Amino acid sequence: MKANFYQTVLFFYFLFLVIFWMFLYASGTKTDFLNYLYSFLFGLIPLIGGFFCMINAKIWGGMKSSIGKAVFFLGLGLFLWGAGETIWSYYNFFLNEPAPYPSIADLGFAPSIFFYGLGAIYLSQATGAKFGFKSLTAKLLTAILSIGLFFFSYYVLVTIARAGVIVPEDEPILKAILDIAYPLGDFLAFVISAVVSGLSFKYLGGRYKIDTYSILLGLFVMFIADSVFSYTTTIGTFYNGSSGDLMLTVGLFLITFGALGFNTKPNVTETN
Repeated sequence: MKANFYQTVLFFYFLFLVIFWMFLYASGTKTDFLNYLYSFLFGLIPLIGGFFCMINAKIWGGMKSSIGKAVFFLGLGLFLWGAGETIWSYYNFFLNEPAPYPSIADLGFAPSIFFYGLGAIYLSQATGAKFGFKSLTAKLLTAILSIGLFFFSYYVLVTIARAGVIVPEDEPILKAILDIAYPLGDFLAFVISAVVSGLSFKYLGGRYKIDTYSILLGLFVMFIADSVFSYTTTIGTFYNGSSGDLMLTVGLFLITFGALGFNTKPNVTETN
């Protein structure tokens, strides 16, 4: 696979962010301007990448084709996440709130996961993956992933972080809901994509095999990252530029990288 222009630019920007994060980690700062700056900069990955995906979905026929819809909704989900991070940074820089959660920023974060999943569903339609759900392997894979990740989330977010209490007395109900909803939403999108990934590689000449892998892995990393975010904000150890933010950076990079792969169209005769 040869990366396109968008993916190449994104890759080098991602390397810059990793070096930036290593500097922050070595410095040991947790509430410095640079911590807020890192948070803002990694949010540009989904914001700008998602924008280009929405714009370039037209090369697949836009809303007239399944791939066009998949690229658009993946892009919309990324863009909304980036918008949420931009609002988060506004709280950081101008209102001096290091962790505005819950806040208006969640109006961007929350729906983004829905559109990730919607994009994965349209991708499955484009590749014919809907037929794969009838196979025993696909059903077993879905069941194992669903059960395993559900219990993992419950153990980390409820048993450990909340001592077995879903909504502690001193915690806002909205935060408790979002703490569960974010990893759960990532988990559902990941399960859909996991099934899709094993069924779509033979389509379009295998051109998008790596891109699909990247989206799949990114969704899994986002599941872990959102679990870490919910956990650290619950026990009071969250800070901007933490290892959790690095995980978010990696997850968003992988999803955006994969989605941007569909921003160039190969010479194929079948796109639906």
